[in-house]
Amino acid sequence: MGDSLETLKAELERFGEANDAATNERLRRMLNITRDTGEFLAVLVRATAARRVLEIGTSNGYSTLWLADAARGIGGSVTTVELAEYKIGLASANFARSGLSPFITLVHEDAGRLLQRSDQSAYDLIFLDSERPEYPGWWPHLRRVLRSGGLLIVDNATSHVEQMAPFVALVTADPEFTTCLIPVGKGEFLAVKTSS
Repeated sequence: MGDSLETLKAELERFGEANDAATNERLRRMLNITRDTGEFLAVLVRATAARRVLEIGTSNGYSTLWLADAARGIGGSVTTVELAEYKIGLASANFARSGLSPFITLVHEDAGRLLQRSDQSAYDLIFLDSERPEYPGWWPHLRRVLRSGGLLIVDNATSHVEQMAPFVALVTADPEFTTCLIPVGKGEFLAVKTSS
């Protein structure tokens, strides 16, 4: 199955690049993470033993495959939330093809609503790759649902510095979090919850 998952990832990389080059309509673009970001996420899931992973912004499921494959290896799973119906359909088909469906819960909903109803300390790791202007409003819920010692990873930290600035400032100023910026892919902002 390893080869078929690798084949699928490579196919989705080509699809994402071709699709995004052909359209300027944000809702139709995949805006996938880079392969090195996928490798980085997989290492972080394993290194932190993150069995309860939340992904906000599924798109066509490319990043989810990296997260779910790593989570499966340590007895975990991924909950991924996406609002766009078109992308839900693509992701669902890709998960079925990957063989990772048993380790993925795909939620078709607004991320803010999902966060509001999630339990405190529900997740070990959260990967945020969604509507950047929404992040500051989601912050109280993000910090609540992340367990003590849990890790928040936010994509596009160097590719969209200005859009990310209000959220980065909010998290960096929180005494319960230790943060850093990793220049991989489009830039990853990391925040670990050092106390509850």
